[in-house]
Amino acid sequence: MEVIGRSLACLKVRTFLAVAGVVTAGLVVLTPVRAAPGEQPGYRRLVELESTRSFSDELTAALASSDARLAGRAALALGRTEDPRAAGPLRNATDAKDVSVRALAVYGYGLLAANTPIKTKLVTRFLKDSAGSVRIAAVDAAWRARAAKVPGSADLSTPLLALVAGDSDPVVRARAVTALSGWGEAGDRGTIAARLQRALAREKDTTVRWHVAWTLRRGFATACDSATIRAGLADHDELVRIQFADLLRIRKQRSAVALLTPLLRDPSWRVREQASESIKALRTGKRTEHLTAVPAGVVTPSPAPADTEVPLPRPTGLGKPGKPDPADVRLDLPLNPATSALMTGPMPGPHPRVRIGTTKGTIVVRLYPEWAPLTVANFLNLVDRGYYDHLRWFRIVPDFVVQTGDPNDNGEGDAGYTIPAEENPLEQRAGVISMGLNYTSGPEAHAIRDSAGTQFYITISPQLHLNRDFTVFGEVESGFSTLGRLIESDRMTRVERLPDR
Repeated sequence: MEVIGRSLACLKVRTFLAVAGVVTAGLVVLTPVRAAPGEQPGYRRLVELESTRSFSDELTAALASSDARLAGRAALALGRTEDPRAAGPLRNATDAKDVSVRALAVYGYGLLAANTPIKTKLVTRFLKDSAGSVRIAAVDAAWRARAAKVPGSADLSTPLLALVAGDSDPVVRARAVTALSGWGEAGDRGTIAARLQRALAREKDTTVRWHVAWTLRRGFATACDSATIRAGLADHDELVRIQFADLLRIRKQRSAVALLTPLLRDPSWRVREQASESIKALRTGKRTEHLTAVPAGVVTPSPAPADTEVPLPRPTGLGKPGKPDPADVRLDLPLNPATSALMTGPMPGPHPRVRIGTTKGTIVVRLYPEWAPLTVANFLNLVDRGYYDHLRWFRIVPDFVVQTGDPNDNGEGDAGYTIPAEENPLEQRAGVISMGLNYTSGPEAHAIRDSAGTQFYITISPQLHLNRDFTVFGEVESGFSTLGRLIESDRMTRVERLPDR
């Protein structure tokens, strides 16, 4: 199992749900279903179909359902199949009156870009939708189209820049900025960089500001002017300062060490860490790929009080871990992203939680089965079996990620099975938990879809370039500072479930 790199960027339920869809005279008829108490009717069969990448009449029938919750979940399932035949049904669903259905249909349509030349004129229309959640989905579709070199995708920078300049929803502005990182090698990159710098100068929303800083670092580092860089290094937000500290590393100008040195005394441990890394890279040409000791002069965050929350009892007699089955997943939370906040976060309601004990402190993560049901089921099944207990954090990259989950402790092992990817619109912001993937070899190495197993990582700072390929399935609820104390000799101690919250 290879690991992600900087250069690249559950309740046990055995009641199986069967759904059969028939379209008759324009009406959708679904056969009666059996579901666990509280679970969303029809979801389990959709999870099964998407996990096998199966395009079928059942999925299109569910997409046409009058139940918006079922139709929206079917749209996501169709997109995850990446089957070109899903394009027509999803295009039709983008005209749905229900905002959540429309948003998930547009998001699903964007997922098809990997294998299908989606229509960029349609994406442009979606970018003007009245609902913020739909515009977010359209932004993601534009980014995926650009990455796949879909004909006409180069022109999508114009409507994206219009969103950055004038959209009233800061979440939409932030996502539009992120997508523009895909235009870092465009012929008009200088113009785009100038407009992003102007956007940073006038933007008041903190979240949008660090997204702009991230995009300037990721795609336009050499196009930034000195005034923007100096302002970014002195910004009030630590995430902005982090991005500009790394931007100076990318520019490879040794004279920038003088600009970075004051950040070694920054109040934020993450800024100090990135400044130290950038200075090291500028002086030696090398970065830290495996943190085996805390560098001299870097002060790690103070330990948080020990977490004493009482864990849930572990099941017994479970046997060896295996690939999760759709019968294992938790489906009580309806997927209804009618707002921009819901399109980029969890649905309302109690969520499963896991405490990760480590030799340097405790981390508590909250999991999102509504967005990644099989991934969460897999993680919880491993937790219940004690699989993660005592495993080493085999890869720690400063201001990037901490990664673990390999029984061999070297990044090459897993439990002997893989799980399907569950792409979703949740961002790889700081503190998210995601599954690691294998990579192809060679100069054009890229993540291999459906290759996750047991390895997972937690981000230390935003890694938005991973949004398109990696499955986010939760985020840190408490104990984030523990990440700043870990080195590669540290281990997880006991990983266990906590009560839902």
